[in-house]
Amino acid sequence: MAATTRVLSAAPVATYEDYLAQRGGSGLEAARAVAPEVVIDEIDAAGLRGRGGAGFPTGTKWRTVREVGSDVLPTTVIVNGAEGEPGTFKDHTILLNNPYQVIEGALIAATVVSGGEVVLALKAAASDVVRRVRAAVAEMDAAGVLAPITVRVFEGPGEYLYGEETALLEALNGRPPFPRITPPYRRGAVDVVLTDDEAASGSGQSALVEMADGNDAAPPALIDNVETMANVPGIVLHGAAWFRECGTEQSPGTIVCTVSGGTESAGVGEFEMGTPLREVIETLGGAEQGRPVKAVMPGVSNSIIPAAALDTALTYESMAQLGSGLGSAGFIVLTEGDDMVAVAAGASRFLAVESCGQCTPCKRDGLALSELLARLARNEATIDDVAEIRDLARMVSEEARCSLANQHEAIVTSLFDEFDGEVAPHVNQTAPAAEPMFVAEILGVTDGLATLDESRRGKQPDWSFDETDSGKRPVERLAEHRDHATQ
Repeated sequence: MAATTRVLSAAPVATYEDYLAQRGGSGLEAARAVAPEVVIDEIDAAGLRGRGGAGFPTGTKWRTVREVGSDVLPTTVIVNGAEGEPGTFKDHTILLNNPYQVIEGALIAATVVSGGEVVLALKAAASDVVRRVRAAVAEMDAAGVLAPITVRVFEGPGEYLYGEETALLEALNGRPPFPRITPPYRRGAVDVVLTDDEAASGSGQSALVEMADGNDAAPPALIDNVETMANVPGIVLHGAAWFRECGTEQSPGTIVCTVSGGTESAGVGEFEMGTPLREVIETLGGAEQGRPVKAVMPGVSNSIIPAAALDTALTYESMAQLGSGLGSAGFIVLTEGDDMVAVAAGASRFLAVESCGQCTPCKRDGLALSELLARLARNEATIDDVAEIRDLARMVSEEARCSLANQHEAIVTSLFDEFDGEVAPHVNQTAPAAEPMFVAEILGVTDGLATLDESRRGKQPDWSFDETDSGKRPVERLAEHRDHATQ
């Protein structure tokens, strides 16, 4: 299966006029001409699943949000463009290639769930994407296609957790991106308050509602990934059967993949679901000469994929059967010669630093796990330290409110289970000492070269970039910015 061009056009769509010339906007017209249930049924029949990592059925999500909508305040539709998963650069590429289809998809979603506002949540640091999306919004506004829905661009922080949907909602309200317990379909982007004082004290969007119980008026939020929204206009215009012409029965459609790491080149491309991982790697990157693929790391979200499983089809069901997951389809290729203990230490360091500290095991045990793995890579650990690493990997996810801690457990445990033979040589110092592999988000892919965010090297566990760490958890250090109301 060669790379395809359903979501990623062969050439960037330069202007909104060019988009219209390709039948852009027709999906929105069709959605506005029928009942919302008709659109939801078509999305459901298409089998579209969220492309942000979780793979949740999009039609089910839309139906739920529509059913729990507030009678007082409109629903907010949010496009999650807070891409920060190491090894992933698909959303960035999609938005530069064709932002109009993403905006159209969000407008369709807002039409269906009675949304009053669309928020395109991006990272402020991704200035090229911000400029491109703002320009696209302005073009579509001038063409008169946005009304009656308000569309705005939000420039968020650089933290990894900003991409977690409830943490994103916190960021929209001017607070640090600390995940909530309450899901978006129960409490969305607008804080409902009951008094003028509460409204005045809010740092973000709030609405004063004269009700005995403010929770009754709280509007939900519909949050979907960039790639998910990019698929919506085509489904509404061409139908579910068209969407299912690609992919498999359980995993229809296409998926945009990123390949980086130990390859001749890095790249981003769109493939039919069901394409073997090996083919994606060979098409986009190609193995480095003389260095066979040893394993593939699907970002830092799922278990490691060993070389023996490279022919696994890229579907939700096949990856789950393997004990891993599609995630955001960002694949970091590891080759013979890469030290897997150093890989584990690097992934652990990234996740331990990016933990917000609301869940003590996640931050405390995560940092301890990261430090022990670094010692092991440097040949400074004992056999007792190895036993503690395994214990900490099991405990780090206890009572976690978001998936970060589960990711930490999955990636460290899988690396140790799959490459257990590389542990003992570090304990008895027969392996070369190694530094933790540098793991960070991709800032750009140019001429086959992926550029990583070097600033991450200096980020402290307290989320500062100070010379020394304060010893405080981010949730403690940034407490003055946080709303302590129950979410």
